[in-house]
Amino acid sequence: EPVLSKGNNCLDAAKACNLNDTCKRFRSAYITPCTTSISNEICNKRKCHKALRLFFDKVPPRHSYGMLFCSCRDVACTERRRQTIVPACSYEDKEKPNCLNLQATCKKNYVCRSRLADFFTNCRPESRSVSGCLKENYAHCLLAYSGLIGTVMTPNYIDSNSLSVAPWCDCSNSGNDIDECLKFLNFFQDNTCLKNAIQAFGNGTDVNVWQPIVPVQTTTATTTTASRVKIPASETTDNEIPSHNDSPACANLQAQKKQKSNESIDTEICLNENAIGRDNTARVSTSHISSENSLALPRSFYLSTWLTLMTLALSLSLFLSSSVTL
Repeated sequence: EPVLSKGNNCLDAAKACNLNDTCKRFRSAYITPCTTSISNEICNKRKCHKALRLFFDKVPPRHSYGMLFCSCRDVACTERRRQTIVPACSYEDKEKPNCLNLQATCKKNYVCRSRLADFFTNCRPESRSVSGCLKENYAHCLLAYSGLIGTVMTPNYIDSNSLSVAPWCDCSNSGNDIDECLKFLNFFQDNTCLKNAIQAFGNGTDVNVWQPIVPVQTTTATTTTASRVKIPASETTDNEIPSHNDSPACANLQAQKKQKSNESIDTEICLNENAIGRDNTARVSTSHISSENSLALPRSFYLSTWLTLMTLALSLSLFLSSSVTL
């Protein structure tokens, strides 16, 4: 690992933010509502959260992540890192709710629900992975984690002694759901993928870490293998089958029939095309049969014609016989 600087990396990151106009402007925008008292409350938490979301959405990661994931060797540095999001306003509250209740509250809000799902997807740990992450991508995990800041599920460092993080909740009063609650909380606190991602960013070891590697083969990894087939420099989502305009839709479906995400769409296209093909074939076959039927005369027609000719021949013969007799 590279040798850490002797200074306070989190303090250096804050100074670097102040030298960047965008970072300084959006940082000031959340510091004000997150530290201003209103009546008996410490701050206006709603405005604080909204400003924090804007900060992490608008400020380049090298500045925002620099303050949030800076590497530390002493308490002064780790405490500054913990105070980055002004936890007295954005994180802490008078009482800690049950984690499952907090999760239920999060799921009622579209932004929180989608960002929590993104966090569960992109920070899922895997013990057999080189990185500790199932998706083998630190950047996606850190982006998903920072996306939670500014929601009711806002996470933060638990203390100044480790990289363990958690939302403001616990598992007291969980009843029969204690195991489910602990599983939810441990996904934050004991997440190897997230800890490795934070440590790699802080140490600067995440720059050239990611080379294409074979995904870990687990039952949970089956839905992530499609992400390895993405077109370079394209804005596609995970498990999205790349589109190829030079091939018919059915060819694409057959070539990638194991990808389930867009199967219903492609199957519908193929069914429509096959239906069209069958209709055309049916029309051609019908017209062919009708033309053959128009040329082929029934047997009764030939039989009646033959009888008529025989009757005429017999009549003519009788007429000639009677003429000779006379």
